[in-house]
Amino acid sequence: MTEDRSVLSRSAPAPDATVRYGPLPEHVADAWHGDTRAAARPLVVFVHGGFWRPEYDRAHTHPLAAAIRDAGWTVCSIEYRREPGRPEHTVRDVAEALAAVPGAVEGHDGRVIVAGHSAGGHLALWAASAAPAPGQTGTLALAPVADLRLAEELHLDDGAVADFLGAEAASRADLDPARLPAPAGTTVLLHGLLDEIVPVAVAEAYTAAHPGSRLVTVPGAAHFAVIDPLSAAWPVVLAELERLSFPAAV
Repeated sequence: MTEDRSVLSRSAPAPDATVRYGPLPEHVADAWHGDTRAAARPLVVFVHGGFWRPEYDRAHTHPLAAAIRDAGWTVCSIEYRREPGRPEHTVRDVAEALAAVPGAVEGHDGRVIVAGHSAGGHLALWAASAAPAPGQTGTLALAPVADLRLAEELHLDDGAVADFLGAEAASRADLDPARLPAPAGTTVLLHGLLDEIVPVAVAEAYTAAHPGSRLVTVPGAAHFAVIDPLSAAWPVVLAELERLSFPAAV
């Protein structure tokens, strides 16, 4: 099956602001400010994917971020270092961004939902267990690389896990969400059943390890559909954000 990757290069509204969380060029987050509805909703902090490779940055998340903003949330898309064999730099940046960005952005009620796609879903799940954001109440992982050992066994993206870690996944349980303690807050994984880039079995392995998490599968959706506001999967993404934002109303 050929994946529709058009969202990766689609034009989108520019962010309303860019905030810094550290001294390096990558230590930035783009912010889109929601309308009056956002004041009673959590901030959504998004972690982009790209198999932790340097050629993929946060720019491809702009259509998603603008669509989340238009649906009533304030949203930030964070950047982080992507250096093969130096995973400590990546997770340190994500932890520092999650610690700093919520307090630097207005237009939310103080709660935080951390979301991420693919490798960014891995980082969102890692952070939920190892470095949750202040006020974090939920995590939404879209097509996440949620189990590093299984992803390594499947040789996803020509060995992306080994390239990222610079070691075997078995030696880095501290970076493997499926082998970390139970995550903070409510954790939802959302995965297209037609995903051939990160098969749904990877998400299933995580939910087996963390039975308190919830897996939502989307028939007919592939890997990039879950970040594409023009896809049939997008209403499911917004519904899960709504559910995480207002759990008492569900």
